[in-house]
Amino acid sequence: MLAWNQGGLLNMSKQAGSLGIDVKTVGSYIDLLVDLLLVRRLEPWHDNIGKQLVRSPKVFIRDSGLAHCLLGITGRDALLSHPAVGQSWECFVMENLLDSAPRDVRGCFYRTGGGAEIDLLFVWPDGRRWAIEVKRSMTPKLEREFHSARADLLPDRSFVVYPGAVRYRITEEVEAVSLPELALDLQRAGEV
Repeated sequence: MLAWNQGGLLNMSKQAGSLGIDVKTVGSYIDLLVDLLLVRRLEPWHDNIGKQLVRSPKVFIRDSGLAHCLLGITGRDALLSHPAVGQSWECFVMENLLDSAPRDVRGCFYRTGGGAEIDLLFVWPDGRRWAIEVKRSMTPKLEREFHSARADLLPDRSFVVYPGAVRYRITEEVEAVSLPELALDLQRAGEV
């Protein structure tokens, strides 16, 4: 069930109902999977900014190969034609960036009740914020929801991670960048 909800909001009541077990049992199982480093629970960013914010965490299987196996995806061609390919890419990117970030940097996501969203938000100890959107397209386009979230949070840097290799500006404030390059940027920023 977690593989099919890869990167989605955690709804333990729904999962408990589908499995026919108690909500506390689902919570215990997810806690165990998190402790075993098989599942990541990505907490939402929240602060008093006068917006109704989503409070449920996102969950995803940390090993994309394991997620693909659980979904019955047997190879590259099967993955590229599978409905979960976008979520798989997003979770792969987020896991790698969270692993690359300095230990004192908090990773979370941002989503309002009105739909403004940032896939991954890094909050540095000094208050700096990096907003990251993940797109599987070679020509990524930004939606209104990302711009709205940026207006709410005013991040210091904003990126779109895409599968291409060329770094370029989408807008004056937002850069398109590859996963390896942004992972290096995170590591270097932690050394400063």
